[in-house]
Amino acid sequence: MTAQEICLCGLLLREHFGEVVEKVGTHLLRSGAQNLRTIVHETNLSVDLVKKCLCVLVQHGACSFTVGRKGPGSPTEYHACGERILRVLRYPRYIYTAKTLYGDTGELIIEELLQRGHVTMSSTVKTVADRLTQNMEEGQSLDYSEVSSTFSKLVETHFLQRCPPVGAAGTSGGAAPAEAPATPAAPAAAASTAPLTAESFPECYTLPQVTLTGRGKRQLVPEDGEDQRNAKRAKMTSESHGDEGIYWQVNFERFHQYFRDQAIISAVANKLDQTSSEIVRTILRMSEVTTSPTATCTKPLSTNEIFRSLPASYNIPRHILDQYLTLLVDDPMEFVGKAGESGGGMFVVNLHKALANLARATLESIVQERFGSRSARIFRLLLRKRHLEQKQVEDFAMIPAKEAKDMLYTLLSHNLVQLQEIPKTPDFAPSRTFYLYTVNQLPTARMLLQNCYKLLICDQCFSCRPWPTS
Repeated sequence: MTAQEICLCGLLLREHFGEVVEKVGTHLLRSGAQNLRTIVHETNLSVDLVKKCLCVLVQHGACSFTVGRKGPGSPTEYHACGERILRVLRYPRYIYTAKTLYGDTGELIIEELLQRGHVTMSSTVKTVADRLTQNMEEGQSLDYSEVSSTFSKLVETHFLQRCPPVGAAGTSGGAAPAEAPATPAAPAAAASTAPLTAESFPECYTLPQVTLTGRGKRQLVPEDGEDQRNAKRAKMTSESHGDEGIYWQVNFERFHQYFRDQAIISAVANKLDQTSSEIVRTILRMSEVTTSPTATCTKPLSTNEIFRSLPASYNIPRHILDQYLTLLVDDPMEFVGKAGESGGGMFVVNLHKALANLARATLESIVQERFGSRSARIFRLLLRKRHLEQKQVEDFAMIPAKEAKDMLYTLLSHNLVQLQEIPKTPDFAPSRTFYLYTVNQLPTARMLLQNCYKLLICDQCFSCRPWPTS
């Protein structure tokens, strides 16, 4: 990870879990996998405090553990997951998406799982039902079955998934580490180091048989000391619902897949029209559960399948659908591709090409906003032609030599354009060397992403700084 990413991860850990967890988390990010004794020695914290910090990080998926590098019998090693910590920045978007798709109940289910990391279904249903009942009018309450139904829909559409047991997650060893044993607050499922898939863990999206009946209860304002008595009473009278030991977590990859699909649909609507975007939406919706998050394209679908699955409100005739599909296939953006001729034609959405085109459009927009339309013209020209000399840039872009030179050097100084030297002779003499300007899209996009991280760090530091007093 870069220095900006580690710093941002530390700020997020401090904001959500406190300074001690931040100290352990950032130490693991900088040092890599370490065992408990090394972490205690290098952070100068007590063993109990480090264990509690690791439990918090494991509970929220920000840390994974495996058997030591020396094999069975060696101390368990812990590794911080920086990418998982950075996902905290998207928590509001995950919650808003759940609210848009599944209403207030879906919103509170996702919020509960994000706040607690890994929770059983019965515990989530009870908590959400109580929170919704609290906001209802006096005398009204929400049945547990309604919350369970929404929970089931989230699992069916893969927005929620089970935490696999340690053995199924691919972690070395079949039991939780001896140094920080898994508890209901920090289940062993968090040891997963590989992304969960239905293929690697067959029960990933299987709902347990939960015996949960009742309605949400209103929380009365407790008197002094009543909280502790209620908590103790709840522990003593805890009921069995049939899902003990089965924990659930948010499937972030599925949310990212949904965001990607919405970006593609919006781009098609802006490029062509609303009908074209609805056709693409239909193809993506039909293959959203069956397509892997890392797939280059969706599963092939025939024209007949697409026609039957189109919304009835659009009332698109078959021959019009054929014309739209042909238009989408012939479009230079290549959002849709043809994969065969059976069933009236087999069509796919080219996910990687679509994302590359969206990233390219974003880069062009950033250059235009910062440096003007002429610089954007040069940048777009270099993206299309790959390698050009300064004289060729001036001719193709139709910009005077002096202005083109200044713009190229400005883009070069901001690392948006790269200069490649190709010598005719081994001595690299300037008079016998070609100087070609080019744009490397992926490194440029990564550089802009790091700039975004720097901006977030500055924003976090400014918000934490106390206001001056007069």
